[in-house]
Amino acid sequence: MPTLERTIEVRWRHQVHFTHDVFSLENVLLADVLVEGRPVPFGRRAKALVVVDEALAQAAPGLVARIEAWFAARADSTLLVCPPVLIIGGEPVKNAYFRVSEIHALIERFHIDRHDYVLAIGGGALLDMVGLAAATAHRGVRLVRLPTTTLAQDDSGVGVKNGINAFGKKNFVGTFTPPFAVINDFKLLETLPPRDKRAGYVEAVKVACIRDAAFFARMEQDAAALAAFEPAAMQRLIFRSAELHLDHIAGNGDPFEMGSARPLDFGHWAAHKLEQLSEYRLRHGEAVAVGVALDVVYARSRGFLGAADAERVLVLLERLGFDLFAGELLHEDETGQLLVVAGLEEFREHLGGELTITLLRAIGQGFEVHEMSQSLVVDAIDELQRRHLARGGSLLRVTA
Repeated sequence: MPTLERTIEVRWRHQVHFTHDVFSLENVLLADVLVEGRPVPFGRRAKALVVVDEALAQAAPGLVARIEAWFAARADSTLLVCPPVLIIGGEPVKNAYFRVSEIHALIERFHIDRHDYVLAIGGGALLDMVGLAAATAHRGVRLVRLPTTTLAQDDSGVGVKNGINAFGKKNFVGTFTPPFAVINDFKLLETLPPRDKRAGYVEAVKVACIRDAAFFARMEQDAAALAAFEPAAMQRLIFRSAELHLDHIAGNGDPFEMGSARPLDFGHWAAHKLEQLSEYRLRHGEAVAVGVALDVVYARSRGFLGAADAERVLVLLERLGFDLFAGELLHEDETGQLLVVAGLEEFREHLGGELTITLLRAIGQGFEVHEMSQSLVVDAIDELQRRHLARGGSLLRVTA
């Protein structure tokens, strides 16, 4: 019998905007995004459903009122279908499907269609959950992300992934669906506690390690300013990190991860497992810092990475305020095996195909391996523990 075959090519426009105070009545950026290229059947206004991280609304008490005032001033072109919906953020929002169903119900109730908008304002976990709901309602309604954490602005919020956790595994249920637009508003970072301001730095270190030695050197130069959360240094870091992530997604030929490689997850195989083992008390950025340190020490031990470059990475992470060891690295199963090592197979299974781990040959030069020596992983954990204790750390994780 004959076979029919065609190649289907899909083009996506992926726009990431940078601004300050997006909900100022004088700021037209969001208005331009919402009306640009939108057909207006029968003259109907675009509808907007706004979901806000509850903790952000509490930290910035006037935010919800400002959002409502912004939409009221533009009621001739865009209809805010209901007051902004407040939903708990952080990793717990991704641990149950009913939150996705809540967003589905609102999309159905207010008749949001594929030419309308869902706006998600919050950290990466909230963006992941709302993004999954938007991607699956009507097979995809327009999502505008407004990331409110350093990590979401410089990494996850500019990506094309949505998802929630299931079966004890991170992002087990999800989609690859680029957002209609991303708006990074630096003002939205002002209320973050130090722990969350710092967390996103590690994704910038990660992408610099595999892609851009000059950016890494600039972070070394800015380390003191970044540790003090000086706005200009933070904005430089966020912009360049977002640019590098966007360049990789758009230009590496595998934006939806159909292959076995995932360079932007350098340091993440251990990080995802550490988050799980800590029951998500360990923040994603904190876990990635440990994971990057682990893979850097491992790469040096294997002779892939020079000792001087390895030390530069570890020192920069420490100068930025990260611990390079977490007690969860020592958790064992009933046979005495370290549980974190199981993260290798879970990482492979999540992507499929052959195990593919990104390591470093030099700062700015990532490469891939397809096996990891368990004994050298254990040695790397031991080294990080000794380094941690020598710096005055304890075996109890510090989260301040």
